[in-house]
Formats: sequence, C-alpha cells, structure tokens
Amino acid sequence: MRLPIYQIDAFTDAVFGGNPAAVVPLEAWLPDAAMQAIAAENNLSETAFFVPPGAGDDGAWGLRWFTPAVEVDLCGHATLATAHLMMNILHPGTDRVVFRTRKAGLLAVGRLDGLLTLDFPSRPPQIPETVHDGLVAALGGAAPTAILAARDYLVVYDDAAAVRALTPDMAALMDIDRFAVIVTAPGDEPGVDFVSRFFAPAKGVPEDPVTGSAHCTLIPYWARRLGTDRLSARQVSRRGGALTCRLDGDRVRIGGQAALFLEGHIHI
Repeated sequence: MRLPIYQIDAFTDAVFGGNPAAVVPLEAWLPDAAMQAIAAENNLSETAFFVPPGAGDDGAWGLRWFTPAVEVDLCGHATLATAHLMMNILHPGTDRVVFRTRKAGLLAVGRLDGLLTLDFPSRPPQIPETVHDGLVAALGGAAPTAILAARDYLVVYDDAAAVRALTPDMAALMDIDRFAVIVTAPGDEPGVDFVSRFFAPAKGVPEDPVTGSAHCTLIPYWARRLGTDRLSARQVSRRGGALTCRLDGDRVRIGGQAALFLEGHIHI
C-alpha cells in the first residue's frame, strides 16, 4: 500500500521551528495497529490521520492522532498541521474545516487575522485531591508556587527563567498519575503573557516542542489570573513556538501559523 505523507511545522511561520507533525490523508481508516506503527516509525510527537466525511457526518472530516506510543484524546499542533494541509495545499481557498474526533467531539479550524485558529474545549485546572509523590523533584528545578490539574498537571512557577531552567528526570516522570505535565510562568518578553513547557514521556513524548492541547488548560488559568480573555503565549522548548490565545466561554481559540517541510509517500 502506498500512502501520501506530509510533515508540517506547526505554530511557526518558517520550517525548523514550532512542532513538526506528520499528516497522512486516507480514504478509509487503517487498522489501529497500522496507524500506531506508522506513528512509531515517524517518531514525531504526533502523526495525524484523516478521512473524508461519511454519510451523516455533516461535512466533518474524521481525524485521529497518535504519538509513537499511544493514540491521544486531543492534539493541537497536528490539528493545525492537518488544517494547513487541507486549506492551503489539498483544497486551497478553503477558509474553514471541521473535524469529527473520537474523544474531543467536533473541532473547527478557520482563518482569522492571517492565522489558522483552532476552536478547542476549555479545560480549566483545579486543585487536585492528591499530587503524585516526587513530581516536583522529577521536574528538576526550583519549587513551584502552585500545582493544579485537569487532564495534565499544571505546575506554576514565579518566573520564566525557572521554567527554562528545568532539567526533568524523564524516567521519574514516566510514573506520574496524569497524562502529562505542563509547567508555566508569566512571560518575560514584550508581548508574551505567559510561557510554558510540556512533558509526557510515558506517552512517547519526552518534551513536546509546542502543545496546543496544553493551552486548553493554560488559557483559562491565565485568563482568570491576568483578568483578560486575550493572551499571547510562547512555549519555550528548544524549537519554541508562538500561540495567540482567547478564552471564549467553555471554548478556547488558539491561533498560529504553519509551514510545509516535507511531502512524499510511505509504503506498508
């Protein structure tokens, strides 16, 4: 079988930045094991697979995401990459695309002010009943000011320098009792409201370069803390990425750019 594949850098305006995602258009779903094997072979944070709308889907394309280790419930950068492929390469001139997902419902992406903007669920963090023993030590840095949680832990620090200086013990983070760990602090550059990093080694992603789904939790947290529903964010991984954010009720809008790096075919 010969399948097209694209690699697109998301949340950046140029290649070699942001978060690279593989995107594989399909006519129909492959067996789960085959999609997981392709994602493992790609060895990127996520590989997205999408299929055309079926009867009764109201024009929504099917979309699924896999890390090298597992299928995930929600992925921002690979959704942005898929929308970039569809709206700029496969169906140029399209201004909006809707995806039907298995675990996150309907997700839309549209053009807004020169960006592709994701319409995602808000996941506000709460104080957890318990915190995994050794979490703070595993992050390898200063003591945080707060630990909250939604799907992921949200660990808050006083300043961006502390977030940048973290040297996580990935083996220790493999054992945490949440999907992943988000770390965050106020921004330290003009026009940046907050910074973050994201670690999910147990899911095959030691440090994710730019994580759209993490901002489902970061946006409601910082909107409440800063008293504004419009925010600018930067993920301070080695590659780094910029995100334009807005809280809209129980939804978040996450805007960014993307750049095509590679296109070709895979053979299975």
